[in-house]
Amino acid sequence: MSNSPSESDASDPKRPSDHYDSVESAVQQPKLGIVGWLRWGWRQLTSMRTAIVLLLLLAVAAIPGSIFPQRSADPNGVTQWETDNPDAFPVAEWFQLFDVYTSVWFSAIYILLFVSLVGCILPRTKHHLKALRARPPRTPARLSRLADFREERAQADPQAAIEAAEKRLRRQGYRIERYDSRGSLSVSAERGYLRETGNLVFHAALVGILVCVGLGGQFAYTGQSVIVEGSTFVNSLINYSSMNKGRLVSDEALEPYAVTLDSFDVSYVPFGENGAGQAGDFQANVTVREPDGSATDGTVRVNHPLDLYNDSIYLLGNGYAPTITVRDPDGEVVFRDSVPFLPGTDNTLTSTGVVKVPDGLEQQLGLIGFFYPTQVELDTGAYTSGFADLYNPVLTFRAYVGDLGIDDGTPRSVYTLDPSGMEEIAGPDSELTSLELAPGDTVELPGDRGSITFEDETPEEADTSEIGMTESVKRFVSLQVHHDASKVWVLGFAVLIVAGLITALLVPRRRVWVKVTPDGDGVRIEYAGLARGEDPAIRRAVDDLADAHLSDLTS
Repeated sequence: MSNSPSESDASDPKRPSDHYDSVESAVQQPKLGIVGWLRWGWRQLTSMRTAIVLLLLLAVAAIPGSIFPQRSADPNGVTQWETDNPDAFPVAEWFQLFDVYTSVWFSAIYILLFVSLVGCILPRTKHHLKALRARPPRTPARLSRLADFREERAQADPQAAIEAAEKRLRRQGYRIERYDSRGSLSVSAERGYLRETGNLVFHAALVGILVCVGLGGQFAYTGQSVIVEGSTFVNSLINYSSMNKGRLVSDEALEPYAVTLDSFDVSYVPFGENGAGQAGDFQANVTVREPDGSATDGTVRVNHPLDLYNDSIYLLGNGYAPTITVRDPDGEVVFRDSVPFLPGTDNTLTSTGVVKVPDGLEQQLGLIGFFYPTQVELDTGAYTSGFADLYNPVLTFRAYVGDLGIDDGTPRSVYTLDPSGMEEIAGPDSELTSLELAPGDTVELPGDRGSITFEDETPEEADTSEIGMTESVKRFVSLQVHHDASKVWVLGFAVLIVAGLITALLVPRRRVWVKVTPDGDGVRIEYAGLARGEDPAIRRAVDDLADAHLSDLTS
């Protein structure tokens, strides 16, 4: 009577008692413990697969930074987004969508990617260095078992044949090792370690970029400032309209140079041509004063920044800055300044600006103005600009009196005015129409409150007899000063990334063997190759080696 399957399995001396289908004992999984789980987690984190996933996740996490305005680059855009989306703003703020690149979740991905890459690179580097010092492997006993194999016979001395093979392989860039056994002479050769070197360089350079971006951002700063023709900007924190700086940037880190805007040159496509009114080129002509007092001339153009002390000064925008004078009823000047008017979205530079006069008059005065470089009247009676250049410049104001809201210490933008709670004394909602001025005009404020003058800045030597562009209004430029000393390092690591990637993709990893065995009056020569990875050309490489070697023997 035969035993049952369970009994035969249990009594089978070749089957251990803890085999999975044994009925005598259940499979017992070893307990990892805390150290085991930590080791498992570390291996998962430092695997190349995890690094690739984290890299893709980092790219996905950066997408919100291009959708939502970032405080570090566009603080005014964040304020405008809050105004346009008051209900959604708290949710977006909670998710740190306006500070994506410094957010907790982005930093977590960034740090995990850094740790994963370092943990992956170090063991591979150690293994690669060990492999570089190791001898090529022994020649297999049966080369014919390899897929890429070729056998030839030749009339040659065995020693001369193997030495010719050694020379040929050395010329082809192989590392070689001689192995002789059982009456055969053989040479083992390998090459392609540069592939792994390129792979390691690629990943190490990626870590370098992560370090440079992360650490360099702590010492970087970006600031914006508006400069009117004839005025000077001094590189200090107090002179920036907005400033975003890294945590490790001190107040003394800024070099104390000064930039004076001498003139702003711009050309427009003339009337009658395609694209009439569009700007062709911008150029800000500046004078730079060094900390030692020396002065040099420079220019700032679009995509052509001016470099000073590792600072890059970019031209962001431009517009007109009409010079406006406000006098009290006695004719005393209470306000005089060239006020930048911000252009709208059209190409004709229809611009808006704000004038605030907090002192010198009986009541605080606020003016909301529109500037038209070339004023034209629409069928509706409204004004617009027909051309971006100064052919018929006109300035209109809506005037308000009352509390400007600046006495309580609340920060207010110089480019906006909140007229709520103020009385409109000139404009569509008052008994008087808006104030309208051309260069050189002066208009009286209603109620004997004083006067406003639109100053004519045309130089005395200018020829005004010709109809066309005038120089009656100053220009302003918006400059951005960006300091990032790590950009050179980032560029260097980026070059290494490309070089390492190309090397890893193009250099094949191969092992080849040549075995010479005496056979009667001649020798039997075996050639074989083994690819370490994808290498469709390995067969051709073995054939080329055999052909060249046989040619060496017969020459």
